[in-house]
Parts: sequence; C-alpha cells; structure tokens
Amino acid sequence: MTLFRQLYDPRMRAFTYLLADEASREAVAVDPEPEGSALSLLGLVRELELRLVLLLCTHAHAAAPSAVRQVRERTGARVVAGEGAPVEADLRVGDGDRLAFGGEVVNVLATPGHTPACVSYLWRDRVFTGDSLLIRGCGRTDLPGGDSRLLFDSVTRRLLVLPGETLLFPGHETHHRTVSTIAEERDCNACFAGRSRDEFITLRSAATDVSASRN
Repeated sequence: MTLFRQLYDPRMRAFTYLLADEASREAVAVDPEPEGSALSLLGLVRELELRLVLLLCTHAHAAAPSAVRQVRERTGARVVAGEGAPVEADLRVGDGDRLAFGGEVVNVLATPGHTPACVSYLWRDRVFTGDSLLIRGCGRTDLPGGDSRLLFDSVTRRLLVLPGETLLFPGHETHHRTVSTIAEERDCNACFAGRSRDEFITLRSAATDVSASRN
C-alpha cells in the first residue's frame, strides 16, 4: 500500500508532494517549498507517523530563500538535487538514476531548461515536473541559466513521450488546476502542441511568462 498527498501554498501557488510506503512508513517529499508548505508537510508526517527519508528537489534558484534545510534539520532526510543545483544536497542525481524508499522506486528524468539543473521524478503512474512542464504551460527561461532550446528538448523528448495516462503533477498551480495527464498536455498545452522547436523558441522570446511559473 502507498500513500500520496498534494499540499498547496496559495501565496506562492506552489505544490509540495508527499509519497509514502505504508508498510515501512518511509516517505519522500517532492519540493518541500516554500516555508508554509514545509510546515504543513512536517505536521502531516508527524500525524501519519511517517519517517521522511528523502527530500526531492526538482530545481532551485540561486539566492532564493529555501525551506529545504529546515525540513532536513527537523527530520534527518537526505536532500536530493540535480547536478549543479544551487542547494546543499546529500545526493546529486542525473537522468536514469533510481531512488528507493521502502519498497518503492522513483526514477529521475533530467529536464533542464528552466534552470540547467532541473530534474523531474517519475513514480508509479505519475510524474512530478517542477517548473519544467506546467498544466497548459511551462517554466520561464529568462532567468539566469534558462534555455528555451533545452526546455523544448526536455519536455518533448523526456516528458511528453511518457504514456498518455501518466498523471502530471507540476510545481506550481496554473489555470486553477491541480493535476493533468501527459495526453492532455500533448494535445492542449499551447506552448508545445503543434509547435516546432523554432516556434517554441520564438514564443518564449516574445513573451517570457505565457502560462509560466513566476519562479
């Protein structure tokens, strides 16, 4: 048996995710940010009597305030991040890596573009995409290290090729929606559906925040 919870911080329109193996009581959190979500996460972990073992960061921004260290200090969980992500990490991961907790496995997909070190996490029938692929949108590429070409390749070659029924859980809320599917985003995401790589690059150059994350 497994447990899954989605936590939401309305101030930052940000999602944090809790995954747990109920037999072992081991759990992992995806993007335990910002501070409000981190506090809710810690409370839920205590309430459900779970042991948080991994903190999975999809990305980080230099000089941005972080709640990851607070959660790490309170729980002893190891911080996982992509190579070069500006966050103190216990484990650096890349494309194809596998992370185990209890009897469960999370697969790592390298999805750079929003930042050079962005990764997504595939668990069972769902993928956690951070700011790389949002519901009907995508992350901005005008911040330091952002690259529209890399983002298009990441989304089209690693995310939109997943089975259509795969549930998509982003890092931020857009269009008042909390979950989508890969099939829906293939057909309905205006940033990618029917667009060539060159068209996508032009789109991102013309409007840096079309249905995109503010982070």
